[in-house]
Amino acid sequence: MNIEIYEQANKIWGKITENAKEAELEFSLEIHKKLLNFFQVGDYYYYIFNVKESKFELISSEIKNVLGYHPDEVDVAFLLSNIHPDDQPWFLNFENKVAEFFATLSPEQISNYKVRYDYRIRTKGGGYIRILQQVVTIQYDGNKILRTFGVHTDISTIKQEGLPVLSFIGLNGNPSYVGVKVKDVFSRDVIKLTTREQQVLALLIEGKKSDEISHILFISKQTVNSHRKNLLRKTNSSNTASLTSMAIKKGWI
Repeated sequence: MNIEIYEQANKIWGKITENAKEAELEFSLEIHKKLLNFFQVGDYYYYIFNVKESKFELISSEIKNVLGYHPDEVDVAFLLSNIHPDDQPWFLNFENKVAEFFATLSPEQISNYKVRYDYRIRTKGGGYIRILQQVVTIQYDGNKILRTFGVHTDISTIKQEGLPVLSFIGLNGNPSYVGVKVKDVFSRDVIKLTTREQQVLALLIEGKKSDEISHILFISKQTVNSHRKNLLRKTNSSNTASLTSMAIKKGWI
């Protein structure tokens, strides 16, 4: 199990709850059901997350339908380690942005925002699905978040490709912020391409052939083909179609 993502996430959550005083939470199943109205749900499971202790206090039985795991099999470190390796930096950068955003809110505003973002996660069967994570705060001390209520919804049929997106959804008339840009604090593994390779790749994505690229960039067709071979090698791609598809999904251009 890769625990690095858990250790990094734990540091972020530690900042969120720093110096906060934790009281016992009184939370009933009826409130769970009411909170589900905040979310657009298909195949889903819900959970309560103790931010201060970095642990799940409840995971609903529906997780078995979505990911294939029994709730007793899952803890925070296990779940995070099963996020797709390409999406783990996105998760950490989103959580870092969430911490920054909520630190700017007054205590009265905290319960008026839902955090929403997506990422891919591995199921017990070994494949990946894309889930939409939606979270609201259910306990806080000042502007320090202590516990959250979240829902993971399988959105694989809606969004099969593309990069994860973070949004803060305002409730009770508060403004929403959709497609929030985040700082690349936790760097993604970026394929190092030369300027010329990036130019060739961009034209390949546009569907250009080698002779067309040669004409556009004022280089020989042989040089273009050399760049194409280097691109396949550097990206571990078997053909141009997989190269361009991967480049779009991973944001190399």
